[in-house]
Amino acid sequence: MREERLLERIRAFERDPSRRGRTDHGRLVESVLAHLRLILNTRQGSAPIAPDFGVPDFLDFLQTYPDSVREIEASICAAIQRYEPRLAGVQVAFLPQEDDLLALRFRIAAQITGAERPNVYFETIVDTDGKVTVRR
Repeated sequence: MREERLLERIRAFERDPSRRGRTDHGRLVESVLAHLRLILNTRQGSAPIAPDFGVPDFLDFLQTYPDSVREIEASICAAIQRYEPRLAGVQVAFLPQEDDLLALRFRIAAQITGAERPNVYFETIVDTDGKVTVRR
């Protein structure tokens, strides 16, 4: 049950008390994915409890594209390293797409700490509205 964040564990335990103590790799990856979506779609300064939670507004960066790609990579990486402790060795790389010039794609590679299959990869897409999509 360590694969989920605290509130997820509480909800899951209420639904299925017998689940306690078991680790489900799929559930772990889905929990990390859901948390990454939250982190990367929250603008810094909008979470009262932690002003640096989330990422800067990428619309500001998009105005200086392609020079800003490295800054976006660094912002994504820093937010994940700071607020998703289940991931280690986080690397973010820009994936140039000639067929879709209206979105920026990034690949997130990391290791899930303490997992049987630690390597995970996610694709992140930043669209022209600054919305971030994260998927496996």
